[in-house]
Amino acid sequence: MTTIFTRIIEGEIPGRFVWRDETTVAFLPVALLAPGHTLVVPIDPVDHWIDLSPEASARLWWVAQTISRGLDALYRPVKVGVLVVGEEVPHAHVHLVPFTDVAQMSFAQVDSSPASEDLDGQADALRVELRAAGHGGFVPNP
Repeated sequence: MTTIFTRIIEGEIPGRFVWRDETTVAFLPVALLAPGHTLVVPIDPVDHWIDLSPEASARLWWVAQTISRGLDALYRPVKVGVLVVGEEVPHAHVHLVPFTDVAQMSFAQVDSSPASEDLDGQADALRVELRAAGHGGFVPNP
């Protein structure tokens, strides 16, 4: 199954990647719930997260936790929230949202057209934070 995430992962559509390893990627979405909103996506295009293999699921959640620590250090939010919805793209993924107000966790509040320079700056800052935390081997260059 080819999804928009598959096309981003394969480079057909540009993405602001902050993580890439052999099974999992993370990138900023084009519509944000809050600054730093990041998607963690398995490379294998499994539709529903409950259908991931135990190994892929463990890796997905480890990467999500690792990136969330970076988001927490960078943004100092109340919490880094997690959403697993999957209705908008049939490819398992986790939304990480550093929020200061729980209303930021609602898709009704999405910023559907953030400035490209804001997205670039957020991705750059998160890459720096992840490298500083010792994860440079998984942090791609822009």
